Amino acid sequence: METRTPRLKKLYHDEVVKGLQEKFQYKSSMQVPKLVKIAINQGLGAATQDKKVVDVAIDELTRITGQKVVPTISKKAISNFKLRENMPIGARVTLRGDNMYEFLDRFISVALPRVRDFKGVNNKSFDGRGNYTIGITEQIIFPEIDIDKITKITGMDITIVTTAETDAEAYELLKGLGMPFRKS
Repeated sequence: METRTPRLKKLYHDEVVKGLQEKFQYKSSMQVPKLVKIAINQGLGAATQDKKVVDVAIDELTRITGQKVVPTISKKAISNFKLRENMPIGARVTLRGDNMYEFLDRFISVALPRVRDFKGVNNKSFDGRGNYTIGITEQIIFPEIDIDKITKITGMDITIVTTAETDAEAYELLKGLGMPFRKS
């Protein structure tokens, strides 16, 4: 059985590595930054009132990523927020390998263009260590979500973790993979 290489993974190996190696003068192709993982997190404040909110979010994220999603559990009780210890208050998933490349490809080429008034993603959302975080306000930009079955519009944070040492290297890596950064 032949396994299919994801389009972005092939693009990375064929073009991005060479481009980054020339731009940053790496001695070896092993020094070129690469994607490590994509962490997707959904915090659900409404989960304190309605337990079904977390189940719906887990189902939606599983559909979007194609991977098992785990609930995030509260560490301590905060009475002002009606929050008890060990209560599910969100959902998260970490993508690696081919799943990560497939998700990023769908995110860049299908989901982002469906955002209303989209002018590109912010090029200042790097953390100083080569990781990039983007906040999505509506989960309905993903084609896997059936708009008719949506009860509540929720957002999510998508963090792309790379081996880049600096933000400039991470920016060039993501730009090479097709991330539509805003023109500044």
